[in-house]
Amino acid sequence: MSLFISFASLDGVHVNQHFGWCEKFYMYKIDTQSYTFVTELDASLEVEEESDKLNYKIECLGRTQIVCVSQIGPKAATLVQARGIYPMRSKNEEEKIEDVLKTLQTLLNGTTPLWLKRIVLKNES
Repeated sequence: MSLFISFASLDGVHVNQHFGWCEKFYMYKIDTQSYTFVTELDASLEVEEESDKLNYKIECLGRTQIVCVSQIGPKAATLVQARGIYPMRSKNEEEKIEDVLKTLQTLLNGTTPLWLKRIVLKNES
């Protein structure tokens, strides 16, 4: 069982980018034992229309199951969820990607919260 999580980041280290403004997502594969960097997802195309821009950003996420951002608007969060991706916000813009991965790994190995269980079960089917 593994999950794909993408992070909205300016530097590839911190979760410090707004979903709609993000030009690059960093995708990781995570399971109970490890996490590994998979790829950078380019989301830099300039799109004028708001709904087209949000749909473009979502398409860029590919097989992502969780997207972690510093901020996400309600419309974007609804669209992301409708595509089967769980939107997650960082605590602040100084939060490190590695810390989020370690926290998720701890949750997968312990008492997994319901929201994460749903993602895992959906992935297994």
